Amino acid sequence: MSGLGSDGDAAARDWSRRLGWAFGLVADDPAVRAAALARLGRASRNAEDALDRWNELWQLTLPLGPQEQYQETAFRHALDVYSVACGHCLPQGLWSEHPGVDITAWRGLPYGLLFLEWEARYPREWTGHAKAWSAKESLIRKLAVPGHDETVRTKLTDLVELVVRRAYRCKDREYVRVARAVDGEDLRRRLGAAAEATDPWARVHAGYVLWLLDRPEVPNTRHVWRTWLAGDPH
Repeated sequence: MSGLGSDGDAAARDWSRRLGWAFGLVADDPAVRAAALARLGRASRNAEDALDRWNELWQLTLPLGPQEQYQETAFRHALDVYSVACGHCLPQGLWSEHPGVDITAWRGLPYGLLFLEWEARYPREWTGHAKAWSAKESLIRKLAVPGHDETVRTKLTDLVELVVRRAYRCKDREYVRVARAVDGEDLRRRLGAAAEATDPWARVHAGYVLWLLDRPEVPNTRHVWRTWLAGDPH
């Protein structure tokens, strides 16, 4: 166990300082979500203002040449200010520390999961304030690996269940990767319940994911999906 002065704990405190407020985005209380959305709005405006300033200095220092430009004090300062401002936003703040090869040890993992949970639970608010399909796709693909602890596996299982029970949204098909990575009794029980739900989309989507889990060699392509829908998955 690391001590309080460890680099890991310092990094965790930095993540919390920058983005700890963002857990309010998935709160059940509408007032808490509204406060978090307002804070995100302020952070996003700060980042946009910092970007405008950096772009202005980029134009002014362009005649210096690329090497000299990045050595110019005001230009470098404006870039630093923009980078810091992005660190307090979503999804930009997720990339302030590269996840690296082992996503299970990434210190930003709780915030990456938060970003996906926000999109899954409150898609309209996510779309209006932080729509980023490429970030969603990238996170899902990075998270779709074995080796997560039980807390993360449960969260990923929750996400798969949420997604199969709603109407399709862009990049949702990537969650099949997650389902295969966390396949187990709990996930299959939840998918089985969704496959018996009254909602037709939940039944179809859950049935398809269960079918794919039984056939790990089958790729999750549009052709496979359409063939399965047509009732001839072989």
